[in-house]
Amino acid sequence: MTPMRVFLTGATGFIGSHVARALVARGASLSCLCRPASQRADLEDLAVDWNVGDLTDRDSLRRAMMGAEVVFHCAADYRLYARDPAEIYRSNVDGTRNVLELAAELGVRRIVYTSSVGTLALGGPRPANENARAQLEDMVGDYKRSKFLAERVVETWIERGLPVVVVSPSTPIGERDARPTPTGRIVVDFLNGRLPAYVDTGLNLVDVRDVALGHLLAAERGLPGESYILGSVNLTLRQVLELLGRLTGRRPPRLKLPHWVPLAIAHLEEPLSRWLGRDPRVPLDGVRMSKSVMFFDASKAVRELGFPQSPIEPAFERAVSWFVDHDYAPARAARVSSRVGAP
Repeated sequence: MTPMRVFLTGATGFIGSHVARALVARGASLSCLCRPASQRADLEDLAVDWNVGDLTDRDSLRRAMMGAEVVFHCAADYRLYARDPAEIYRSNVDGTRNVLELAAELGVRRIVYTSSVGTLALGGPRPANENARAQLEDMVGDYKRSKFLAERVVETWIERGLPVVVVSPSTPIGERDARPTPTGRIVVDFLNGRLPAYVDTGLNLVDVRDVALGHLLAAERGLPGESYILGSVNLTLRQVLELLGRLTGRRPPRLKLPHWVPLAIAHLEEPLSRWLGRDPRVPLDGVRMSKSVMFFDASKAVRELGFPQSPIEPAFERAVSWFVDHDYAPARAARVSSRVGAP
């Protein structure tokens, strides 16, 4: 990718922070939008033009996007529980509409939109690809529904001729998962000994650095109107926990729970958490999602974009080290932290 003027949303998020670093490393002149309360300390070493604003504020969006040749729209409200679900739809649906309308108005020549494999229809143990079209009623929870509706907004603008390339990351793993994501939370809970059991499910995992590179490859090589899954290896949850056990020296849980057990816990905890004014540790939507095996096929991105398929173990090593180094878990929780640094 030749140096260019780029506008990026979501730079303070997990994927977006890695996209920001990849763009700066390629010499891009980078403008980013961030909320006033966003934590930017982890990106202070980057030459970035920060613009305070919000996806729902068209004026701040326009100022930040002005002059950009390429737009990466990575920002999303990724929560499996929200006291006010309307917030998720405002960010993910209305925010996406605002970004694309302004990109069209300002003559941006390429837009990369970060969607999610969560909008695809699942094929059971058989990995799903980009052709696995789902319906709104197939979506579990407000996050997935909002991303599904946002994709329909994107498709409308593609039909109008806007040069949008869609990328759909699966489950990224690596350092700087600050919030953390639901999968990062599994790693943190494992390190802290808070996973006494597991459920029978599966997911597609991918190094977050590869996901960031996949965004750049989509801008460079992707065809407008096309969608690309950015994923890598399909593993069961038990295999993930066994991998973490090998890396850390901690014993993975052996007890497999039937799905109705965490489902019952989530049904009890969610109203209690709402009454106590805190988020539930076991979100109901997360438990419902775990009932499906979430395996995906990224061969299209590999073939057409040159998307890498890095081994997943180093990504888990970096994630573990970063979580330990940033006090999400005690240093004694993982032997890997003494030999693998988180850059």
